[in-house]
Amino acid sequence: MSGAPRTPGPTRPNPWGFHRLTDDAARHVVRHAGVAEGDLVLDLGAGHGALTAALVAAGARVIAVELHPERLATLRERFANAPVTVVRADIATVRLPRRPFRVVANPPWAIADTVRAHLVRSPHLVRADLVLPRWLARRWARASPLVGTGPSLRAESFVPRAPMGATVAVVHGRDGDRPSRGRRRGGPARAHPGDARVRTGTR
Repeated sequence: MSGAPRTPGPTRPNPWGFHRLTDDAARHVVRHAGVAEGDLVLDLGAGHGALTAALVAAGARVIAVELHPERLATLRERFANAPVTVVRADIATVRLPRRPFRVVANPPWAIADTVRAHLVRSPHLVRADLVLPRWLARRWARASPLVGTGPSLRAESFVPRAPMGATVAVVHGRDGDRPSRGRRRGGPARAHPGDARVRTGTR
């Protein structure tokens, strides 16, 4: 397609303390999420668009939600000609679609519980793949039959390098496929190359 996403150049360190996924790690997350062509997918806390770009490459229609003004401007420029709707909103309160949708996101870990509560209230959520600290993903999986765990990510999967790695929590909607029993309690998938295991909030 003519609107191929552009890769942003180097950026200044951000006082909001966010850690973006590398492009390679973002593709790894999207590949394991099983996104199909034409799926409507939200990237909550889209940052500079690593996951958004991987979702576009997978054929998804993407709603990229971001509140930070500079990152918002980057997203609008980068995906101007792609099937992406960029929305300025708080990801914990953003209006969710009234038709089936998925989420693939690397949200701020400090508000992950709030984001999850907001998502599962929607009857239209099919599945949410959320990059989280490993301990939190496992806690969610132990507490709910609607949560499983996906691939692990290493510290080097983030820029700047995160103090620890992460795991993808797979949250299923009310009518979505249930996680397999073998993955309920957080047995992680094979780690993405380059991992040190952490417990701190990243975006």
